[in-house]
Amino acid sequence: MSNMGTEILAFILTTSGWVLISATIPADYWKVSSIDGSVITTATFWSNLWKTCVTDSTGVSNCKDFPSMLALDGYIQACRGLMIASVFLGFFCSIIALVGMKCTKIGGSDQSKARTVGFAGIIFILSGLCSLSSCSLYAHRVTSEFFDPMYVAQKYELGAALFIGWAGSLLCILGGLIFCFSLSDSFTTRHPGYAYRATASASHVPSNPRGHAKIMNQRPPPESSSSFRVHHFDKNAYV
Repeated sequence: MSNMGTEILAFILTTSGWVLISATIPADYWKVSSIDGSVITTATFWSNLWKTCVTDSTGVSNCKDFPSMLALDGYIQACRGLMIASVFLGFFCSIIALVGMKCTKIGGSDQSKARTVGFAGIIFILSGLCSLSSCSLYAHRVTSEFFDPMYVAQKYELGAALFIGWAGSLLCILGGLIFCFSLSDSFTTRHPGYAYRATASASHVPSNPRGHAKIMNQRPPPESSSSFRVHHFDKNAYV
């Protein structure tokens, strides 16, 4: 695959990952729990980074926003900060990568564009790691509460938003790695090969340097042509 095709593939992966991460922040089901009746689910409790809600069997939801940012649990504040940082990093890196790609007409020389793409790849990896850390921290808190026998409050399970965030994080990291690999391919110097055509006289010279010197030091044999041959005739040759 050409270098340009590699950069386009990496840009598609990172942009798709950034879109998934951006969709994860306002998603509803970061954690979910339900109360089942004899026939149908009577109520579904779910929560995200901004509010906690309950939905009854008729589909009506009652939500309560978190009252104060300073009064939140530490893990929710950390998850908010990491997700927002991931979205901002991914947005600016998309612009930087678009400038540095070879398919665009801006960005300077090929080496400067390659450096720009490599820098964007590193920041994309950092963006994916921020989102991955946020979703993993939230999931760790949910699972630790679920398996804790001493925890008597409402227990939740992992919601769909966490899986979307993990998928977006992996796409960003994968695309960033491809950008970094395309940077190394851009700096590989390729020298054109020039075929040396030996002359007809040199092609018969042996490869041994001693034999070559011996042949060069030898004198050419005397001419054997009939025009230079001296004939000695006897005195009775024409008799």
